[in-house]
Amino acid sequence: MNASPRFDRRWWYGLPLALLALMLLFEPSRLDFAISDLFFVQGQGFIGRHNSFLEDVLHDRAKQLVIVIGALAIVGFVLSLLPTRLRPLRRTLGYLVLAMGLSTSFVTPLKKVSQMHCPWSLEQYGGVEHFSPLLGPRAEPVDKPGNCWPGGHAAAGFALFALFFALRNTHPRCAKAALIAAMTLGVVFSLVRIAQGAHFLSHNLWTASLCWLISLAVYDLMLYRPSSELATDLIAFTN
Repeated sequence: MNASPRFDRRWWYGLPLALLALMLLFEPSRLDFAISDLFFVQGQGFIGRHNSFLEDVLHDRAKQLVIVIGALAIVGFVLSLLPTRLRPLRRTLGYLVLAMGLSTSFVTPLKKVSQMHCPWSLEQYGGVEHFSPLLGPRAEPVDKPGNCWPGGHAAAGFALFALFFALRNTHPRCAKAALIAAMTLGVVFSLVRIAQGAHFLSHNLWTASLCWLISLAVYDLMLYRPSSELATDLIAFTN
């Protein structure tokens, strides 16, 4: 096994953690509302709310594509447990299944706990609910509890950060392409849901940061092999 390319944990962990801390210290609602206002037309609602292309293609079909990737990873991992050509990739495929699974499964529990409303439900955008910040007390719901933080659709795109880390040790060029693809899909998915009034910008920034941290942490534990550690393993093997 080759040694993994080095990375600076201070930056790779520090930048997303700093972004999360910044959003906790400085409530981002002004920026959230300013951006969502760009996609809202008084008397008509959010411009993407009933757009069939955004809903059918960039929401439903695109998410299904990511589900297919996850399903292929699971099938590959199962096959790697058998005496097949995929056996040498068992750890990498296992990482991919775990990282993608964790990157998508954290969303629903946090939605249930946070109970934040979608923009389209708020009185500022023609709804009936009152806005309340993430760490503030929940405003008395007029209709029902919210289910919109963090961004679930964005997680489908940002979960592909795991592909970058899965390829990083052995195929660095493909890894960079996977990183660009994950960022692009995550950003597109985020913009789609903002245009539809389903999420604020900060919802998706939380999702992106958490998906990155999950994929990075699992990579650090499962796949990262610095040269010093590899040398120690080789010495132990030869002895």
